[in-house]
Amino acid sequence: MRGTILWTALGVLGVACVRPDKAPATTDSTVTRPESTAAAPPAAPPPVPAPAPAATATKVATVQGFLAPESVLHDSVQDIYFVSNINGSPMAKDNNGFISRVRPDGAVENLKFIEGGRTGVTLNAPKGLALEGDTLWVADIDVVRAFDAKTGAAIDTVSLSKLGAVFLNDIVVGLSGALYITDTGIRFDDVGNVLHPGPDRVFRVGPDRAVTQAIRGDTLGRPNGIAVDPVGKRFIIVEFGGRYVLGWKPGDKAPSVVAKGPGGFDGVVVAGGRILVSSWADSSVSSYETGQEVKLIGGIAGPADIGYDAKRNRLLIPSLPGNRVEIWHLP
Repeated sequence: MRGTILWTALGVLGVACVRPDKAPATTDSTVTRPESTAAAPPAAPPPVPAPAPAATATKVATVQGFLAPESVLHDSVQDIYFVSNINGSPMAKDNNGFISRVRPDGAVENLKFIEGGRTGVTLNAPKGLALEGDTLWVADIDVVRAFDAKTGAAIDTVSLSKLGAVFLNDIVVGLSGALYITDTGIRFDDVGNVLHPGPDRVFRVGPDRAVTQAIRGDTLGRPNGIAVDPVGKRFIIVEFGGRYVLGWKPGDKAPSVVAKGPGGFDGVVVAGGRILVSSWADSSVSSYETGQEVKLIGGIAGPADIGYDAKRNRLLIPSLPGNRVEIWHLP
């Protein structure tokens, strides 16, 4: 399938990308990456005990039958999982994307709960999902679309095309109620090669539907996942084209480096103080709450935009090339 070929190329890009000469980010300034200045070790350092083995996550279920599932989101009010399905090329305006409803026991309640081309719905290549009350927001190439989370009815569409949106990827509702959407800045040529015309950006859509550019610059490393850290009152942004987990507050001069990992990052959730990130580079999900990488789950091909079920302490992982969603209980 062409979509699978394209996303395989995208995964390879995430593994191989090196960013030696970044242009400065601009909200109003640049992203800086502080270098470590650790002091020299003592002549005879005391022995360090080996760390205790980390508790492991446990797989609860594998749900099959999706078509390039990109994002999973838990609606805690309805107690249902939403799954966005690209169903083809991630850049094609083919109006065949759809969103599924899955019960926590793994049963697919409605595979095509919201479907492009039916009942007046336009949905091309849905990716990131976010909930604002009973409204389900979806990132779709160069627009964001709103649907009724209970009925699936289309509510609103906000276009970001006039600001040159290239590849809208993940979406989150900020603490102020505004939407923040990452633009990874990539395209594909006719044979599936990944191009990076840029720019890399995060957009803001206010409650009044006004669209602005929140931050821009190649130093964002082809931003992919975005999540709210309510304790730190900041956003966590992960780089698909780089190896950094970033923290950023609107109005700040620049984002800061929270952690460094294998790169090829896709999804991110903040769960009980833990920053959980999926990586195409090593087919894993890791925790970065201390700034150090702690591997939780491995062996998942193309782990895309992960979700979190706080009620059951579960991680919801879409395997985009595998056309499945894996449900894991976290330690």
